[in-house]
Amino acid sequence: MSARRARAPIHCFPPVAGASAKILILGSMPGKMSLQQNQYYAHPMNAFWKIMGELVGAHPQLPYPARLDILCQSGIALWDVLASCERTSSLDAHIRNEAANDFAAFFARHPRITRVFFNGAKAEQSFRKFVLGKQALPVLEFCRLPSTSPAHAGMRYADKLKAWRAIFAA
Repeated sequence: MSARRARAPIHCFPPVAGASAKILILGSMPGKMSLQQNQYYAHPMNAFWKIMGELVGAHPQLPYPARLDILCQSGIALWDVLASCERTSSLDAHIRNEAANDFAAFFARHPRITRVFFNGAKAEQSFRKFVLGKQALPVLEFCRLPSTSPAHAGMRYADKLKAWRAIFAA
């Protein structure tokens, strides 16, 4: 008899958002290394901080709190679609038993945010499945960007960076 052990749920981090945030970047759920270090996008092969370094100066070499401050000063908020889930690895494909964050409350606290960017397909799929039509949201513009995850290695860094420049296109 081979019974699968129930996995303990994992939980996302609180949102990073200043009062002047106009842009929200959403991931799905932090990976194992991020959870261990209590930092968004902590895996050294994840391109997120390298891209943010080039776009707004939040370079990966800076201390984590300084990077978050730069994002906030740049009008960028950061969060995850999922409040909790079960996952056997850092891969989005292994996410099960999802529960979404309370976006109605988040957008009520951050009314200047009008544009939402998804860091990869899983974040967008989860948002559409668990949030859209289920929570009262303001009018928002949505855009999926290529995942910065090292698991999404099929796209060159230069192409990811070019796509991510969309967060500042008006």
